[in-house]
Amino acid sequence: MTHGQTRLPKHRRDDRRATGSPPGAQPLFAEAVRHHQAGRLGAAEQLYRQILAVEPRNADGLHLLGVVACQTGRHAVAIDLIGKAIRLRNDVPDYHSNLGNALQGQGRLADAIARYRRAIVLKPDYADAHNNLGNALQRQGKLAEAAVHYRRAIDIEPNYLQAHNSLANVLKAQDKLGDARVHYERAIALKPDAPELCVNLGNVLHRQGRFADAASQYERAIVLQPDHADAYAGLGSALEQQGRADEAVAQYERALALDPDAAEVHVNLGNVLQGQGRLDAAARHYGRAIALRPAIAEAHNNLGNVFREQNRPDEAVAQYQRAIALKPDYAEAHSNLGNAYVAQGRAEAAQHAYQQAIHHSARTGVYYRHLFYVRRAVAGDPGVAAMEKLAQDMPSLPAKDQKELHFALGKAYADLGEHERAFRHLLNGNLLKRRELVYDEAAVLGMLSRIQAVFTPELMHARRGAADPSPVPVFIVGMPRSGTTLVEQILASHPKVFGAGERRELEQGVAALRVPNSGLPFPEIVPDLSDDQLRRLGAGYLAAVGAGAPWAARITDKMPANFSYLGLIRLALPNARIIHVRRDPIDTCLSCFALLFEVGQPYSYDLGELGRYYRAYAALMEHWRRALPAATMLEVRYEDIVADVEHQARRIVAHCGLEWDDACLAFYGTQRPIWTASATQVRQPIYRTSVGRRAPYLAFLWPLMRELGLAGAGSSVIAS
Repeated sequence: MTHGQTRLPKHRRDDRRATGSPPGAQPLFAEAVRHHQAGRLGAAEQLYRQILAVEPRNADGLHLLGVVACQTGRHAVAIDLIGKAIRLRNDVPDYHSNLGNALQGQGRLADAIARYRRAIVLKPDYADAHNNLGNALQRQGKLAEAAVHYRRAIDIEPNYLQAHNSLANVLKAQDKLGDARVHYERAIALKPDAPELCVNLGNVLHRQGRFADAASQYERAIVLQPDHADAYAGLGSALEQQGRADEAVAQYERALALDPDAAEVHVNLGNVLQGQGRLDAAARHYGRAIALRPAIAEAHNNLGNVFREQNRPDEAVAQYQRAIALKPDYAEAHSNLGNAYVAQGRAEAAQHAYQQAIHHSARTGVYYRHLFYVRRAVAGDPGVAAMEKLAQDMPSLPAKDQKELHFALGKAYADLGEHERAFRHLLNGNLLKRRELVYDEAAVLGMLSRIQAVFTPELMHARRGAADPSPVPVFIVGMPRSGTTLVEQILASHPKVFGAGERRELEQGVAALRVPNSGLPFPEIVPDLSDDQLRRLGAGYLAAVGAGAPWAARITDKMPANFSYLGLIRLALPNARIIHVRRDPIDTCLSCFALLFEVGQPYSYDLGELGRYYRAYAALMEHWRRALPAATMLEVRYEDIVADVEHQARRIVAHCGLEWDDACLAFYGTQRPIWTASATQVRQPIYRTSVGRRAPYLAFLWPLMRELGLAGAGSSVIAS
């Protein structure tokens, strides 16, 4: 921000009377002012000094020589010179205003403000003094008062460019974005070739959510000034918000090429890269931001998120703790710390972290949901009371927070046995979530059906034996909430097994499959894949999941949706073990409906869609029973594990080709990071309360029951 606007006075014909100057000095003074107005400050200063050598008490000469000193950053010199001019002539508004500018340059805001106010008393319609006073007040954080003086300057001079821009800056800081936009647009109309004004307008449009319009302003700034780093950074952010991630990365990289030390841009680029799954690259940019500005809390928080996705909870915790140390009221970091504690099995520490998040942001619904997902509500629970109080003001909350609060209340009321109230909140929460989603049900169900048509027993027989023979992978599949985490925890307790959690490498490998001159998608592309492509798919998957546990005889991948890829798994990794976990279909679907998933599962937020998806999943699993060799897949029922954990655990371990180990029965004591929604439950001994969960809700589940094809509310068996 400039300290003050300086306009040079026109040379006066009566200077001799004003200053005692002889008439012969007039041409020299006029020449000095011409140099000054043209920006030739050195020449102007030399002439002013010549005048003062002859006329030491020339007030205008002292004043304007002081202005030159101010403009060249010599504020102490300027204060001395202009002060002398004022002692000679105390009634000249320009002197007081420009002394205010010099005082601002030294950071002496209170003294500067006094001078501007004196100038305005002498000349109430002095636009420059009002603008400069606004600048000083803005620097003091007195935004409302600053705006008053900027508006006064504009009233006096409607085309006052700097006042329009400064007023817009203040209005933006006050979150008065519509008014700020008006004044930025006026400033641009006055100076269309100013790239900084375009960036300023772009920033307001960005904050208004008008990302395409913001991008246009940033692009205009770049045309005007191709090396404008802030314009590239703003364009990157606008593109990111439009979902144009690759283009956003390119613009952020251009911004950093121009300004490699822009810490905020490193953070923003890291965010996009993380969203693309490019975690190592994201971590590098967060690390660079931290090296440049160690106190930037957001970089530590976001680096913690990368470590979380890389299954490095200890390092994630350290970063979240650092973010909180730098910014104690950083509610998001407290919540993320709670999530990392859950993954570590530290439930009490997680609860404390979530409570801190609520303390610092009591109207943010997700923090309540996290808290009650990790502990049960009890009678008289102050957390429930806080949610109920917040729910009374539900319409005032953003839709996102309404959704989160509904899911949190649904869980809490279920804990308290108030099932009708619980289900009402679940319905509302799911409705809000479903409105956010673009879910093409026909395409999803159609793909599950097409998989059956492609992976025929004949194809499976014809392509056998051509791929990677490793016996290391164990795929645990099924519907979400069916018990896959429990089965993985049992296996991961074995000393020769590494539990890798939900991995996306297989999905990513499938998405990358290509056949020359073929635009076929999965699954139709599979018959055209070469044996070498199948080998590379299997080897690439093994390299990715095995990097974290080269010692393991078996590595589990419990991504439930891998049930879609069982045929391809058989072709690419024929010696991989597959475990299909089944649970009562109504209990499974109800558990899905009661959970707000962090990512994925778009089918689970409408009871009808959920039922239809489950039916398509069940049909595909029936197909795999026919198409896969009998020994390929072990089927385990969740209810059977609950009824006889040792028998089922022994079946699971034997299927994986491992000797029995008693540690598998003490699975709840196994220390390993678990990031799924079942992280708390699988650290407890077997309990039976999840069996028959549907009972209190059957009266509300008829849309689900109808799509599952169940005859009546009491039915509990469906082919799966």
